[in-house]
Amino acid sequence: MSQPPLPLPKKTVNIVEKKINEVIEIGTEIRSILGSRNQEEEWGEKWEVNAAVQSLNILSGKWTVEIMSALYIAGGKRFNELKKLLEGISSRTLSDKLKLLIENNYVHRDVSPGPPVKVRYLLTDYGTNIGKLFSPIVGYIKINNNMIKKI
Repeated sequence: MSQPPLPLPKKTVNIVEKKINEVIEIGTEIRSILGSRNQEEEWGEKWEVNAAVQSLNILSGKWTVEIMSALYIAGGKRFNELKKLLEGISSRTLSDKLKLLIENNYVHRDVSPGPPVKVRYLLTDYGTNIGKLFSPIVGYIKINNNMIKKI
């Protein structure tokens, strides 16, 4: 579904771009610190690459980032509300991915007693922080892919 660019004042976009550049600088510093620690063979580049791949593994699966994004942007949702937000996801896939995210402490399944029993899915603090860390990446991509229009 193609959408028109979000019109935002130049001043606002400039503030966002400044913040993104600050995050890029911080990321460069973090990379430098971690890179300086991998001089020993046991924790060299191979270890660091494998650790990065393992750290991002859960997020690399189809629909995982989409589910986390929906919960980060829209807040806690019931199953069918979440399914409506995510065009094209099957109930089975949504169920499986939510179980994976719950098992790994990204998402919390909140059950309120009934009747009727209501189940909502929310990001944990860990999942919320991951959303916050992805926000600059998403903002950078939106600006550079002309999804945001400076007015």
